[in-house]
Amino acid sequence: MPRRPALLTFDVFGTVLDWREGLRAALSLRGATLGDGDFDRIVDAQGALERARPGRRYAGIVAESLVEVLGLPPDQAAAIGRGAGTWPAFRDAPPALRRLAARAPWGALTNSDLAHGVEARARHGLRPALWLCAEAAGVYKPDPAFWRAAAGLTGAALGPAWWHVSAYADYDLGVARALGLTTVLVGRPHWRPGPADLTVPDLEALADLVDGLWPAADG
Repeated sequence: MPRRPALLTFDVFGTVLDWREGLRAALSLRGATLGDGDFDRIVDAQGALERARPGRRYAGIVAESLVEVLGLPPDQAAAIGRGAGTWPAFRDAPPALRRLAARAPWGALTNSDLAHGVEARARHGLRPALWLCAEAAGVYKPDPAFWRAAAGLTGAALGPAWWHVSAYADYDLGVARALGLTTVLVGRPHWRPGPADLTVPDLEALADLVDGLWPAADG
């Protein structure tokens, strides 16, 4: 049985926000399409750029990945990168996060810019106890320094009472497990499977799981 969560942290793009649909809509507005396999190639290109240039803003990384993978004109790619914080949330995410916030503090650990977080929180009514982005942390996940920065800001101990939730086992969960956290893999349409302590289809299922294991009457 998992340890009762004292802190829940979440990947944002792909787990809370629908990264693929947001990108597809932004491309469509510019007459471009997201073909089979393009999304994964863009994700991988962004990961390589994040590792190579950990101090660079995410908006620029998005733009460069779109030029590299899709051949998008640089000005259009830059506009898409700046607008990533406006992308839609998965329908289950905001209500599930409100439910989970009644059980334990939750935070966002996101490879994005400060401006993206301001837009996403306002658009979707998200009220996390912590919103830590790569621009503020100075590194991108999956660098372990990202989780250590979150620990410093929250006072949380790196251990099983800290649950980290992501649709990307390759980006998030391997490092989170190595740090001793309880890991939760979310089966989003474009998830990247891998080892995790728990697997759920969406965030409503995660809220149901926590409520089932520790009913509200238990405190």
